[in-house]
Amino acid sequence: MKRRTFLTAIAAVVAAPAAASAAQFKLAIDDGNPPTKKVFVANKFNKKAPSALTIEKSLKAPPTVKIKPSMKGTVQDIKRRRALRHVAPSIEIQAINFAFGSPHIPPSQHWKVEQIAQAMHNMLGYNPNELFLIEGHTDAVGSYASNQHLSERRAGSLQRVLTDYFGVPYHVLETVGYGEEDLLIDTPYADWRNRRVTLRRITDIVYQ
Repeated sequence: MKRRTFLTAIAAVVAAPAAASAAQFKLAIDDGNPPTKKVFVANKFNKKAPSALTIEKSLKAPPTVKIKPSMKGTVQDIKRRRALRHVAPSIEIQAINFAFGSPHIPPSQHWKVEQIAQAMHNMLGYNPNELFLIEGHTDAVGSYASNQHLSERRAGSLQRVLTDYFGVPYHVLETVGYGEEDLLIDTPYADWRNRRVTLRRITDIVYQ
């Protein structure tokens, strides 16, 4: 191998980790027309949990469109209306390792939940009226009904850990499950990236 070719190959190997790190961030696009927004997405081989600061910055971002009073709804409206829900600032949490078919968050994963709790406590310190929606999701394997039930249990599981272990007030957390309805990766097969929770700050779009 010529010296120049060898050095080019070495440089490519050194640059690869940086490229992989950049690939952890992707754009999430709604079915409607809200502008795109960045969400933290974990790498398959290194499900790095987003830090409290990353979570806080994502959730403190303004809504993707200007919210008029007529656009706001009740919590139930927001849970039902995907276009409205996706206006709220959000972050995908794929780093919590839900086993296939399981809603359980093992104690070994609680340090990842602690990052979420810290971000929420920081935000509540500035505004005690903040309201967060925890969405549970599954992949597309299994029946629609079982996946719906599993997604609701995943959202509830995160809510309980946040409240029971890390003191996040119960009343600032709303939960909902969407089963296999909102796949990040459109595949009928098992995919860890779809077994996740999504956090949304819905303070600005809900009637208080």
